[in-house]
Amino acid sequence: MADLVYIEYNFKVTPLQPASDILIAQLGEVGFDSFVENEEGVQAYILKDLWTEENVKNVQILSNENFDISFNFKEIEQQNWNAEWEKNFEKIVVDDVCTVRAPFHEKPNTKFDIVIEPKMSFGTGHHETTHMMLQHILEHDFTGKSVLDMGSGTGVLAILAAMKNAGSIDAIDIDNWCYLNALENKERNNCSQINVFEGDVSLLKDQKYNIIIANINRNILLADIPEYAKCLTKDGILFLSGFYKEDIPVITEKCNEVGLKFEKNLEKNNWVAVKYVF
Repeated sequence: MADLVYIEYNFKVTPLQPASDILIAQLGEVGFDSFVENEEGVQAYILKDLWTEENVKNVQILSNENFDISFNFKEIEQQNWNAEWEKNFEKIVVDDVCTVRAPFHEKPNTKFDIVIEPKMSFGTGHHETTHMMLQHILEHDFTGKSVLDMGSGTGVLAILAAMKNAGSIDAIDIDNWCYLNALENKERNNCSQINVFEGDVSLLKDQKYNIIIANINRNILLADIPEYAKCLTKDGILFLSGFYKEDIPVITEKCNEVGLKFEKNLEKNNWVAVKYVF
């Protein structure tokens, strides 16, 4: 991994919202996997092997007349990322109960204390989708439950499930860097019940879970919901995020096709995190 090279884009965005959120979502669809929001816009990162300049120029919001977005880009070596996220990463507190912080932050006074070193992985808790999924986990009983965290990123959702006494947890991400980072963060938080895997939905054959958490994006969720349903126990719960409020009907329709029913959603800045049950 030492010679891995990322491309860093610096986007200046006016107005910041909702343009920054839309930009992040659309960049995620063309392969960007890490984002840092700032006062001027967004820094976005993509593996050089997955990058073409033409793909970025075709991102729809860049040609939207309602927003003024300019950008530049450069190569960035993986080891330079630590300084970048340390400069920008502030700890967050969710519902006064759960803190997500880096190793260099002081130990908090909250019930749950998650220490992560995100590096190039998605899922620091700062983005609305991760924040709301943490809220869902805080609200539900995970004691003794079997859990799947799909698209696990840093592993932060799996870690909170472990801290809430889940029985066993599988954390899966297709990205090698996320896989390695989640392994590190699992050890950092002493979560021995988390099993980390590199791969996609094809790893789920014959698996059964009480709870599935998937914070990915709309298109992947629509493709994978039938597989999630096969893996859920009959009283299972499916938490989904990574999409907008306007996407709820199409996501719910797909869930209904496999017997899952909408129960509840959280909303923050037009992003949602939705609970489905059998």
